Amino acid sequence: MSASVRTETPVTHATGRRFQWRVVDIVIASVVAVACAVIFIVWNTAYSIPGSALGALLPGLKGLLAGPWLIAGVIGGLIVRKPGAALYTEVVASTISALIGNEWGPLTILSGVAQGIGAEVILAVFLYKRFGLGAAILAGAGAGLGGGINDRLAWYPGADLPFTVIYISSVTLSGAVIAGLGGWAIVRGLAATGALNRFAAGRTGAKRV
Repeated sequence: MSASVRTETPVTHATGRRFQWRVVDIVIASVVAVACAVIFIVWNTAYSIPGSALGALLPGLKGLLAGPWLIAGVIGGLIVRKPGAALYTEVVASTISALIGNEWGPLTILSGVAQGIGAEVILAVFLYKRFGLGAAILAGAGAGLGGGINDRLAWYPGADLPFTVIYISSVTLSGAVIAGLGGWAIVRGLAATGALNRFAAGRTGAKRV
């Protein structure tokens, strides 16, 4: 009995330390959020022309362009690797976008919450232990699914079933490819430069992220 207790205690403490945020985690997650907010702000305007073209081609297909708005949570989650990182980075980036100004206003923050939760759930399913390409793609897809469902409820309340299926599927696919694959590639690139040496993502970057 006592031997069992002594064996389990260090594991519990180690897990607690692994999930505890450090000051550097907050700083890097905030930097990621600000950098991604710049991407959001640019894409807020740039997406309109291709979005209109895809919407005319097939209603709901413009969801394929949602990926750039989903990338913050994936990158933050892959770098910090702790509970709340994906949600934090996505929400902060979305808040900055809303404060600077866009056509969606404060509801941008609600979108960030939905997208961040979607990515966070996937990383939680893996117990914050897997951060390879597969996990990144699934986290991006999760962000897209969360964002797509939120958009459907907030912006398209009267949409029919075909539009709903096409739109949510498109946002999910965009999240998997652009936010998931793209975010994974960005983190690998940062790791290769040595910029992430204080994080597990940087220490393993030469082999896998």
